[in-house]
Amino acid sequence: MEPETIERSASSSRLHMIQRGIVAGLPIMLGYLPIALTYGVLASQTGMTNLELTLMSVLVFAGAAQFLAVGMVATGTGIIEIIIATFVLNFRHFVMSLSFVNRLKTIALRAKLPLTLGLTDETFTMSALYRKEAKETHGGLFYASLILTAYISWVGGSYLGGVLGDIMPSRLSDSMGIALYAMFIGLLIPSVKRNVRIALIAILAMLINFMCQTLGMNQGWAIVIGTVVGGFSGIWILDDGEEVEG
Repeated sequence: MEPETIERSASSSRLHMIQRGIVAGLPIMLGYLPIALTYGVLASQTGMTNLELTLMSVLVFAGAAQFLAVGMVATGTGIIEIIIATFVLNFRHFVMSLSFVNRLKTIALRAKLPLTLGLTDETFTMSALYRKEAKETHGGLFYASLILTAYISWVGGSYLGGVLGDIMPSRLSDSMGIALYAMFIGLLIPSVKRNVRIALIAILAMLINFMCQTLGMNQGWAIVIGTVVGGFSGIWILDDGEEVEG
């Protein structure tokens, strides 16, 4: 086979994997856009500029953590409390990254490490559904295009939400504040359905938060302590071998 033919075949293979990755990422894009728009509107309400809220999406790329951070910013929480709370909330990403890297054994380490930066619950789940691509030629391009599709939709939706937050009627933008609570309830309910004891962990975290604030503690630190103690309580509340997704 001539070199030109081999090169065209390789280019076609790369393009094919990129296209497949984009197609696999489209369902995530459709789910991210409305949530990212809501995040942008809420972040704009807290006084964040469009540049600031968009940069948060660019650098953080974690929906639940960004909603939590925006809610804490709105209550005047300090930066240290926000960092600790979001770190605890996103600690599961370490586990997901290790699982993801181990799954892509045939892909070079220099390609796998950047990909882990784009892992979210949704991109991790989708990558798990497409395991065989890891063994195919240029499989890294498939996962890169999948993650980039989700990433671009999240960042773009955040920016548009910031723009809408500046121009939409205040009554409408204020009503979107309920999205913050709805999102966390939406994350909690599926886990509670799988294991009722998870509800006990959530209730314990809320009680600790309430008690800390009743004792005069700063709201930000109350959230941090409630999150950390509630999370660690799962070691004793959940039986050995029980798994929690999310």
